[in-house]
Amino acid sequence: MMCPYCKHDETKVIDSRGSQEYAIRRRRECLKCERRFTTYEKIEDSPLKVIKKDGSRVPFIREKIRKGVEMACWKRPVSEESIELVVADIEADLYENFEREVPSRYIGEKVMDALRLLDQVAFVRFASVYREFKDVNDFVEELEPMLRGTWPR
Repeated sequence: MMCPYCKHDETKVIDSRGSQEYAIRRRRECLKCERRFTTYEKIEDSPLKVIKKDGSRVPFIREKIRKGVEMACWKRPVSEESIELVVADIEADLYENFEREVPSRYIGEKVMDALRLLDQVAFVRFASVYREFKDVNDFVEELEPMLRGTWPR
C-alpha cells in the first residue's frame, strides 16, 4: 500500500476491523514518514450476466426468476417460503457454478427441475412458456414421463 503523503510503498497495518457489509477498515502507518492513514478494502462485486438465446448479454436479475416461479405457482398450494427457497437455491447455484456469465438455458432448466419437485401443475405451466409449446402434442411429450410414472426424470 502506498503512503498517500510521501508516496513510499511500504506500510504496516496497525489495526483491522470489519466496517460495513463486505468491507474491512485498516489503520496503517507509513514506514518512512510514520504518518497514519485509514484504508477500506471492499470485495469487488462482479455481477453475473445472462447469455440470452440470441447471444445478447443482460444483467442477472433475481426478481425475474422469482416472477416466473410466482406466475407458474399462481393459485397453487405453494407457500411464499417455498418460492423463496427455490429462488435462493437457484441463485446460490448460479454464483457457485458461474463466475461471470451464465446461459439462460441453464437457468430455465434449473427452474424447471425445482418446479418439477415442488408442484406438477406449476412445472407444466412454466414448461409450456419456457419450451414455447406450439400445440397439444408438445404438452403430451412433456407429460408422458409423469403419466408413465417415471417422473421426475
